[in-house]
Amino acid sequence: MRTLNDYFLTVKMTDVSTAGSVYVVAPDAGKIIKIYSVLGGAIATANAAITTEINGTAVTGGAITIATASSAAGDVDSAVPTAANSVLEGGVIEIITDGASTNTIPAEFTVIIRR
Repeated sequence: MRTLNDYFLTVKMTDVSTAGSVYVVAPDAGKIIKIYSVLGGAIATANAAITTEINGTAVTGGAITIATASSAAGDVDSAVPTAANSVLEGGVIEIITDGASTNTIPAEFTVIIRR
């Protein structure tokens, strides 16, 4: 259940199939309570493993597996962080892909933070 104290950050990864990271800055302190991904097309060969870090520290429960099987534009996956999910104002949230999948496909990520 969302509250008025929740805020949302979005960041786009231009190619979930190439190993790399995207970053977004938290404008206010809080705890990451959910992370969503949405694909821009079908990936192939292998799942895309996504991890999340705050200022270089892994977020416990912040991993998402974007499955190659039946993947398509609009597929949504999510993670519910359980620990190491507190972010300070100005903190950097990093979303990392292992690049194991193929096809040049964008993905957008939404991070929900509760103040």
